[in-house]
Amino acid sequence: MTYFVFPPSAPTVLPVSGGGLLPVRRVFCVGRNYPDHVREMGNDPAREPPVFFTKPADAVTTRPTIPFPPATDNLHYEGELVVVIGRDGRSVPEAAAKDIIFGYTVGCDLTRRDLQTAAKKAGQPWDMGKAFDFSAPVGVVHPADEIGHPAKGTIRLSVNGAEKQRGDIADMIWSVPEIVSCLSGLVHLAPGDLIFTGTPAGVGRLFKGDRVEIAVEGVTSHVFTVV
Repeated sequence: MTYFVFPPSAPTVLPVSGGGLLPVRRVFCVGRNYPDHVREMGNDPAREPPVFFTKPADAVTTRPTIPFPPATDNLHYEGELVVVIGRDGRSVPEAAAKDIIFGYTVGCDLTRRDLQTAAKKAGQPWDMGKAFDFSAPVGVVHPADEIGHPAKGTIRLSVNGAEKQRGDIADMIWSVPEIVSCLSGLVHLAPGDLIFTGTPAGVGRLFKGDRVEIAVEGVTSHVFTVV
C-alpha cells in the first residue's frame, strides 16, 4: 500500500479576479531587466540574455502583513509586473508566447540585499538573499481575457505613501513575450508558473512598520505592511 509518511503541505494558491483560485507551481524571476535599475546596481545595461533566478512556491503570499525576515539588516523592495502561465509551453516562439499566458498581477521581489551582495562577492548562489519565507508578496491575478496583454503602462511602488519607484513596463530590456520564449527554451513551463519580470530603479530599504503599495497601470495593485 502506498501512503504519505506525513501529510502533504497545502498548495499555495492565488485569488483570481472574477472568482476561483490559481495554484502556484514554480516562481521564476528576471534580474536586470530595466536599464535604470541595472545602472543603479553598478552594471552595464547591455542587451544580454536574461538572468533568471527562482523562489520557492511557498514564498508567494497575498497576506496583508509580511514578517521582517531574519538574518538581515538590509531588506529591500523591488516592485514588478508578474506573468502567470496558463498552458504548457516548451521552446515557445516569441510570436506565440501570449498564447500560454493566463494573466498578470503585481508583486514585490523582497531581497535580503546584504546576503545577496555577500553571495555575489563570493561567487555563490543568491538563494538566501532572494528565496526566503514570504519573499514574494503578490496581488490578485487578472486574466488576460479581462485586461489584455499589457505592453506599456506605469509601474510604481510607494512606501508609507511616498513614491520610491516609477517606470514604464515598456522600458523593460526584455519584453514579456521575449522572456516567456527564452525561459521556455530552458525549462518546460506549465500552468501555475509565475514570472517576476524585473524592477525599475529606486530600490531601497524597508523597516518594520513600513506600508508598501505596488501598482501597474491597467493591471492591479497590492498593499502589504512589514511587521
